[in-house]
Amino acid sequence: AKMKTVTNIYILNLAVADVLCMLSLPFIAIQLSLLHWPFGSAICRIVLTVDSMNQFTSIFFLTVMSFDRYLAVVHPIKSTKWRKPRMAKTISLAMWGVSLLVNLPIMIYSGVNIKKNEARTCTMLWPEPQNTYYTAFIFYTFFMGFFFPLIVISMCYLLIVIKVKSSGMRVGSTKRKRSERKVTRMVSIVVVVFVLCWLPFYVFNVTSVTGTVPTTPVLKSTFDFVVVLGYANSCANPILYAFLSDNFKKSFQNVLCLKRVGGLDEIERSDSRQDRTRMVNDVMSETHNAALLNGDLQTSI
Repeated sequence: AKMKTVTNIYILNLAVADVLCMLSLPFIAIQLSLLHWPFGSAICRIVLTVDSMNQFTSIFFLTVMSFDRYLAVVHPIKSTKWRKPRMAKTISLAMWGVSLLVNLPIMIYSGVNIKKNEARTCTMLWPEPQNTYYTAFIFYTFFMGFFFPLIVISMCYLLIVIKVKSSGMRVGSTKRKRSERKVTRMVSIVVVVFVLCWLPFYVFNVTSVTGTVPTTPVLKSTFDFVVVLGYANSCANPILYAFLSDNFKKSFQNVLCLKRVGGLDEIERSDSRQDRTRMVNDVMSETHNAALLNGDLQTSI
């Protein structure tokens, strides 16, 4: 039951997106090693669509999780009716649908280049004028896959830090200080890893269409590295969002446990009820403290 939380539902979808994103790597590696595309046009379109779609889906779920964390910290009571597993499943399904719509250009224009005197490659086949379509596509992916999500993520975590710092300073409890440090650390890790993995990739792409950058072997090798760095984000996400979550980690260990202790499920349900009771008591206490201070609800995670 503990696994069926809002956060864990998003983590599961994020993990699925990352796994699917990594599945396209063998096909891309084969083309890079052979210097041509040995498969058909249909597989080419599937690979490029799956690759791009799940890159976007991963980023979209990072954004959704950031907003969910914002609701949980800044509006813990008002957001209760929205932060439920059923709503999380609906939002997750919507995110996959949005990702599919965002990737329509790739689904339409991806294919195998069969021009004479050129190697068969799986790429984007833009209509004329090709440069115009290519430039528009670069900016399209930059804004949808990096810029807008980064703004939302940054704003969410900025408001979280402000809220936690304000709560901690006013109440001053040790528990709040620990929560403040934990949230601040998580914020730093999430934002820094997200930017480090994707910023170089999009900088290269945007620079390639906005300026005249000479193509050199060093530059090409650097671009190959930043592409790998982007894929590395898919490897980092499970660590950031799953293994740094105590709830998910303990639940995952219980799932993998080969020998379960009798009555464990009942114990977990009892613990869950106790956790909910403590949470309600904490909220009521926080509300009372806030009323004594200035009437504003003070919260922390």
